[in-house]
Amino acid sequence: MTDYKKDILLLGLFSFALFIIGNGSIPATDPVESNYVLTAKEMLLSGDFISPRIYGNYWYDKPAFFYWELIGAFSLFGISDFAARFFPTIFGVIGVLMTYFFARKIYDRKTAMVSGLLLSTSFGYWLISKTIITDMTLFVFFDAVLVSFYIAYAGKNKNWYYPCYLFSGLAVLTKGPIGILLPGLIVTLFIIARRDWREIPRMRPLGFVIFAAVVAAWYLPMYRLHGSEFLDTFLGVHNVLRATQSEHPMWDVWWYYSVLFFIMFFPWSFLTLPQAIRKYIKNYRATRELPRFDATKIFLLIWAITINLFYQQMATKYSTYTLPSMLPIVILASRFLIERGAEKLIKRVAIVWSVIIVLLTFLVAVPETRHGGSSYSDVAAYLKETAGEDDLVVLYGVYKASLPYYSGLTVYKLETKENVAALRPDGKSWNSLNVMPFYAAEELPGDKNIYLVLQKKGEKLNAEKPVVDLSEYELIKTFKDCKIYKKENK
Repeated sequence: MTDYKKDILLLGLFSFALFIIGNGSIPATDPVESNYVLTAKEMLLSGDFISPRIYGNYWYDKPAFFYWELIGAFSLFGISDFAARFFPTIFGVIGVLMTYFFARKIYDRKTAMVSGLLLSTSFGYWLISKTIITDMTLFVFFDAVLVSFYIAYAGKNKNWYYPCYLFSGLAVLTKGPIGILLPGLIVTLFIIARRDWREIPRMRPLGFVIFAAVVAAWYLPMYRLHGSEFLDTFLGVHNVLRATQSEHPMWDVWWYYSVLFFIMFFPWSFLTLPQAIRKYIKNYRATRELPRFDATKIFLLIWAITINLFYQQMATKYSTYTLPSMLPIVILASRFLIERGAEKLIKRVAIVWSVIIVLLTFLVAVPETRHGGSSYSDVAAYLKETAGEDDLVVLYGVYKASLPYYSGLTVYKLETKENVAALRPDGKSWNSLNVMPFYAAEELPGDKNIYLVLQKKGEKLNAEKPVVDLSEYELIKTFKDCKIYKKENK
């Protein structure tokens, strides 16, 4: 067996074990993971694999590729927590191997192995490889565009440009227009920095036919089926609105991604960036010259910095948005640590940290998701056994999609009649996310048994401004984050 195959096998098995362990014991959490699994479940049960749907309504939040992954996993393993986390883990492994492949292409075997090790043991990458969201899939497709580009740019085989178009199409199928716009911006900035205008006509422009064919496979039938409603909601709300209006204003601060870097790249962030800054400052003071970088390092720096600066300008900020910048970061960090002769330190930290994150899986992730309120899987299991088909289930507080996903019941969001009207989708606003079923408290029926899931937050709201008269209900079950009341009407 060649050393290349040995490295691939070792890194693949190590990262797969690290990413998949405990996955079957971690239920889908609210509010994000549960939306994905519920959508995929409804698509699978409906037999409609084109139009994402949730609560029986068409849902234009994300393109279909990640839902197809979930549908495929559910078809293979059944609808389960293990199945839901299977493809994020697989794409996590692919991302590690792609990093090894690219680092070996542009540098050497040692850099490639260290890069793969740093990536797989970075806290943020490990966490997202176990998380039911689109970002790990996007990481692979987005970064594959740039990997293919640089191999074509730096080598003689310009046919490597063709995969750029394929992977950018898949990235657009995964997350939307950002899958081509941001890689395209990075490539453009690199060409400008290098002033290498002669490379542009070599970039196989006919490859746009590949891109168009991949994108049209889903976007075209979606437009034919849903027309302007799809475009207005998907592009208007889930792309333009996110960029211009913060969904979480408290995180719209200038330092968000700078601080996040140290968390996502932990523990390696504290072992590399401060020391690298110190090194360059010391060299500048000694020589009064700025550092000079070769084309490869310039490309990696533009890749990493552009992603972080781009998302810092967006109004809505998420911890996962800058994940694609981790590939160039781990390669740069590997080069820095190797130059400092830190191979023994790398191995020791990787071993200790790997043990710690496995312990975190079972001591923190599993109990918190099962019984800590981040998932309502236990509440759903109770209601599934208790509530009848003709009974009404309502939830007062923050809506939890994990409740209908795990229970198979229709769960209504309880509000006053006035609030129901104010919260319903109304065009290009965040109300477009409110596609769950509502029930007005003033219109609760008198001929059905009612199960009321009252969250702690809802309990407080009900105490301040009563929506439901709890004296008419019997408390039948208490959970960490909520209580279940029942009103007998028949």
